[in-house]
Amino acid sequence: MSDTRIFFAAERTLLAWVRTGLTVMALGFVVARFGLFLRMIALSSPALTNASTLSGTHWPSAALGVILVLAGSAVILGALRNHRVYVSSLPPEDVPLLSIPQLSSFLSLSVATAGILLAVYLMFS
Repeated sequence: MSDTRIFFAAERTLLAWVRTGLTVMALGFVVARFGLFLRMIALSSPALTNASTLSGTHWPSAALGVILVLAGSAVILGALRNHRVYVSSLPPEDVPLLSIPQLSSFLSLSVATAGILLAVYLMFS
């Protein structure tokens, strides 16, 4: 007797991990850009425009942001690996016939690739 609910529960779990990875990547982007925000505030405030404030690059926030973006991508790739291993262990009758069976894998790989590209952009901007 076939029970496709197991497969769809695995799909929902994968998509929840993709959502979590996206959230971590978004947090990383915000943290990386926080240093730029502090610099803009320092430039606009006459009281804070001394040489020591303007020369700071706020690299710790940029480094932490890149680490978070890469961690979000790693979470998504790990979740995709777990999903593939789990689905391959299901009996064939529990896996439904889908019109695009690799759609969730494509989505996961696309989002993880975008995260890696975002990390590269943050490192060199």
